[in-house]
This record gives sequence, C-alpha cells and structure tokens, in this order.
Amino acid sequence: MKIVQVTPRYPPRVGGVETHVKEISERLVERGHEVTVVTADAGKDVSNQDVRNGVRVRRCRGFAPGGAFHIAPGIVPVVRRSDGDIIHAHNYHSLPMVLGSLSADAPLIITPHYHGKSASGIRDHLLRAYRPVGKWSLHRATEVVAVSEWEHDLLQTDFDIDSTVVPNGLNLERFRDVTTESQHQPYLLYVGRLEEYKGVQHIIRSLKKIDAYNLMIVGNGPYRETLEDVAHDCDVRDRIQFTGYVSDDDLTRLYVGADVFITLSSFEAYGMTVGEALCSKTPCVVKESGALTQWVQYEGVIGVTNIEPDTIATAVEKARRNEPDTVNLMGWGAVTDQLETLYLK
Repeated sequence: MKIVQVTPRYPPRVGGVETHVKEISERLVERGHEVTVVTADAGKDVSNQDVRNGVRVRRCRGFAPGGAFHIAPGIVPVVRRSDGDIIHAHNYHSLPMVLGSLSADAPLIITPHYHGKSASGIRDHLLRAYRPVGKWSLHRATEVVAVSEWEHDLLQTDFDIDSTVVPNGLNLERFRDVTTESQHQPYLLYVGRLEEYKGVQHIIRSLKKIDAYNLMIVGNGPYRETLEDVAHDCDVRDRIQFTGYVSDDDLTRLYVGADVFITLSSFEAYGMTVGEALCSKTPCVVKESGALTQWVQYEGVIGVTNIEPDTIATAVEKARRNEPDTVNLMGWGAVTDQLETLYLK
C-alpha cells in the first residue's frame, strides 16, 4: 500500500506530532508499505528530498507566521504526484491538514491532534477565522482519529465528529536497561517546545521553594529568551540547564535520571512526554488542563490545578514518593496495528 502522510514538520524537527508521524511511518515501512511524508518545513538545514529509515520525505517551502500554521501551497501538487492509496493528514492547528485534504483523491484519514486553543490571542483569532475550512476538512475525511478520549469529546462538541480513538504510542523498548550518569544535584526535567503556553516559567518560579533540585529544560522555541530572563529575575539561573535539542539516546538517559518530570502546559491533545517519563519510571507533576487531566489516573502522576510555587513544590515532593505504574502504556506497534486496520477498511 502507498501511504502519504501530510504534516507540518518532520524530524529532525522535534515535537509531539513530529514524533507521532515518524514512529508510525517507520513501522509501516517495516511492514512492507511504501510511505511518503510531505511536510511544510523545507529549509537550508535539511534536504528537500530525503529518505529517513526507509521513509521518503518531501519538504515544501512554507511561511509560518509566529512559528504556526505553515502555509505551503506546494504541498498540493506534491501529494497529488505521490499517488497514494491512503492520504493521512495531521494537525488541525496547521494548514497542511487542509492542503492534504484538497489533494486527496484517495481515502482520507485525519489525525487532528486537536486541543481547541492556540498559543496566543492573535492565533486564536486566526483559528476562529480558519474554523469553517478546518471543519470542512474534518467532515471530508473517511476517518478522523483522536489521540485521547479528551480529544474525542472535544471534536464531538466543536465539530459534531464521532472520531475513533487511537492513543499516541510510546517506544517502550527504548527505556529498558538504560544507564545514566550520576548527577551532582538531583534534577527536575521538562521536555518540549519553549512556548509561553507550555508553562515552563511557572516551573522556574517554583525553584525557590524547591531547594533540593536543579531544573533541566530540554527543547527549543521562541520563548527561550524570556525564560532565561525569568530565571535571572528569580535568581535561579545557576540551577537551570537549557540543553536545546538532544539526541534520543541522551534524552532517554535524562528521563531515567530525573527525580521528577514536570509539565504545566495549558493545553495538550495527549501529552506524550508524560508517557515517556512514566516509561522511564520517573514520577510526574502535570497541570490538570486539556488531555493532561487523563494522566492523573496513572499511579505516579500528581495533578495541580494552579501554578503557585507552593503548590508546585508540594506536588513535586508528593510525586517523588510515588512509584509509576507502566502496565497500561501502549507501544507504537499496537498503535500502528490499529491505524493499519483503518487504512485497510
């Protein structure tokens, strides 16, 4: 089967959607399918045409105001020339999903990774203007796939869509038999894009109440300079390490070595980094918002409903005393099984 995945970005770009598309695409190739990924993230640092672990990658030039939406009309002819048996478009919050829908002569699957909000007031206004087009794309799809029950309910409320839930997967094997380097100081860990809505600034402000730990911040994004300013203003800059991008192997070791993983994002459709932390047997603190609320049912995850430093400090100490339960975590192989079944309908 020829499968075309349409997505705003693809590795080496990092993020939850990027990981999702990579993991399912590479496993589909291993099962004998021909997979082409079409993205809107062409740039000087990547080839426009590439093959990564058997996956053909075609990158189109796009315009991404504020790092969002990824307007890339070139996606339409590239997808059409790919002549796929299935078009699988990703991410409601970016135009490649619509462009993939416009290109689809084959059955169309959409995984919207929908959380209903954006990272700024301006983007929220743009999303409202974009809503009729996004709704048209979703209703045009043969199948809409939600990555959580929370997203399923939101799609039903906002678009009257009855989606199929296929959770994001986790690379369970990656966290087995991992050795870590000893750290001079125990550390808290954050992994993800550096955007205001991700709430990293609240973690930084809480450090004054959590003297026992340093903070490791893994990821890049437009909010990094502001976060460094917050760290200086709070007089905790010497206790924080901004690592930027790290390799998968290094990231795995950081997960395993952390005392507590923490994310205070205002909205997520799933929260893959929480699952990765649990795979590494690292307890978590999450803000109870969006799909992150569903992680609180897992042993080893402590939820907070406000982001005051005292509240976060208390949650960190409570989480540290918990042993995570990984029994119900789903691997990418099982996710690919479910998607392959949808493709073959």
